[in-house]
Amino acid sequence: MSTVKLSEGTVTVDLCGGTPLFYRQGEPGAGEPRLSVLLLHGIRFSSENWLNIGTLETLAKAGCRTVAVDLPGLGQSKAASAPVAVGELAPGAFLQQVCEALKLGPVVVVSPSLSGMYSLPFLFQHAPLLKAYVPIAPICTDKFIAQQYASVQTPTLIVYGDQDTQLGELSLSNLKHLPNHRVVVMKGAGHPCYLEDPETWHKALLDFLQML
Repeated sequence: MSTVKLSEGTVTVDLCGGTPLFYRQGEPGAGEPRLSVLLLHGIRFSSENWLNIGTLETLAKAGCRTVAVDLPGLGQSKAASAPVAVGELAPGAFLQQVCEALKLGPVVVVSPSLSGMYSLPFLFQHAPLLKAYVPIAPICTDKFIAQQYASVQTPTLIVYGDQDTQLGELSLSNLKHLPNHRVVVMKGAGHPCYLEDPETWHKALLDFLQML
């Protein structure tokens, strides 16, 4: 079985006023990483959830350098500017700065729920920096029009739980305008579907990453 290296750290970005953001990282034990993956999170969650359900370890074993960041004002990044303050400033530029500071290169962004306020502007403003996009019932999909979605060629895996009849279905109705997408509906799962069924989530994600 391949070994992985798990670590923790902080990264400083200008848009958070120089206050460090906390992150967790999983890396393959040997060899160059095949992909870089950035894991975001919802409002009641943090990078710790990705550690607890094994996503950091699973992706590292699959050859990916995987970083799970605590968003501003949440998790262990509580001292950083609140998400709304950063959001008003430039949420797309915020994720660009995070990726640059962590040297993530073209990155796969996994974005559940609240983190859509950052990942969607990043997708539209900085598409060349995205290797792929994995939205999980994100917020803010209704802030963009069908033509904007249609102009983005980034490979996308849309994930949601079939019990998430609000954000899941709303986000799908907008995200399906992305031309290069596939959809995974997790049966019997609610809004945080990846937490409720990590095994199905990991299989869907690994299958998608294998195609990149």
